[in-house]
Amino acid sequence: MPNNYAFREQLPVAPLKIAALESCKELAKKVDEYIVSFRQNDIKELEKRQENLHYRGYDAASYLMDIACPRFGTGEAKGVINESARGSDIFVMVDVMNHSLSYTVNGFHNHMSPDDHFQDLKRIIAASVSTAHRVNVIMPFLYESRQHKRTKRESLDCACALEELVNMGVSNIITFDAHDPRVQNSIPLHGFDNFMPTYHFVKALFNNIDDLIIDKEHLMVISPDEGAMNRAVYLANNLGVDMGMFYKRRDYSRVVDGRNPIVAHEFLGSSVEDKVVIIMDDMIASGESMLDTAKELKDRKAKKVIVCATFGLFTNGLSKFDEFHRAGYIDYVCTTNLNYRDPEIFTKEWYIEADLSKYLAAIINSFNHDVPIGTVLSPTYKLQKIVKSINSKQDGYEYFDTIS
Repeated sequence: MPNNYAFREQLPVAPLKIAALESCKELAKKVDEYIVSFRQNDIKELEKRQENLHYRGYDAASYLMDIACPRFGTGEAKGVINESARGSDIFVMVDVMNHSLSYTVNGFHNHMSPDDHFQDLKRIIAASVSTAHRVNVIMPFLYESRQHKRTKRESLDCACALEELVNMGVSNIITFDAHDPRVQNSIPLHGFDNFMPTYHFVKALFNNIDDLIIDKEHLMVISPDEGAMNRAVYLANNLGVDMGMFYKRRDYSRVVDGRNPIVAHEFLGSSVEDKVVIIMDDMIASGESMLDTAKELKDRKAKKVIVCATFGLFTNGLSKFDEFHRAGYIDYVCTTNLNYRDPEIFTKEWYIEADLSKYLAAIINSFNHDVPIGTVLSPTYKLQKIVKSINSKQDGYEYFDTIS
């Protein structure tokens, strides 16, 4: 099978190493397997590379580093790398939203918070940056990304975290669907790449739902608020369908659980009656806002409601989603495998997962070869290609590929 992510004429900048923290070992293992398969795709090419010193380590059985962050009984920790990092192009992977891990402090059991994961990330960077050729950070859920702006006397946690990483010597920060990518303005002279999973959502939905039809009469894309408009506009344009938007009326005189409570959801857009609607957002946290949006759409006689969110956090559990699914307000929820998911979610008939392991492997492989990532990893071409493929099956016509 041809390999779109093999670079036969381009040398890697340095031997590749993936330093995966415990929080994302499962994802890192799948990514590693894809990279190994990319690089072992062409046997003849591989034989030539084995004779070239510039490709040393290119035919490795695995690119995962042996690292650890052991803790003392007091809860203090340290970063340990159990193999040489000298001259390597290191990609440190962390899932700051993995709440399943824990540690002991003076006999008390503590679950790891995003702050704990971020500290471990810095420990591994500190242990490797002095001898590595380059250190890159892969943080799918950007740490403190929801605290990206200051409205009162508040800390700018995300901007401070990014500054801290680049000051430690990190060259590139790679993330997915940042809550507000403009936070990269805090590090204007360093690499910051924000990738979107739009294509993978479309692929997952059409692989799992048989009766989806892509046209304006049957499908519509919805933004649950003004902050998600760019995501919805991009998907709607590529699918060639209409979009709508909700805006949240909030009570700014009160603060509940750290935010102004939502008073009502107001809808802007054409009729959703008898249409399948796809709600696009970056994350499901408690899910309260998404559930309200889904109910509003079903009250407006939408045929099906499908929720797509890059990060399914479900901080209030899954019971409310079960309840809304039984009531017919939500038909499917699609999230990615970029963050920890409670094993219970895989038992839900309404849940669909979009696998981004291969995409992330391609990103790492591209960075390691210092090739332009726009042409190799642009989702637009793939998105339009899959839409044409689906449409040709539905109407019986073959579509010509006009995208250059």
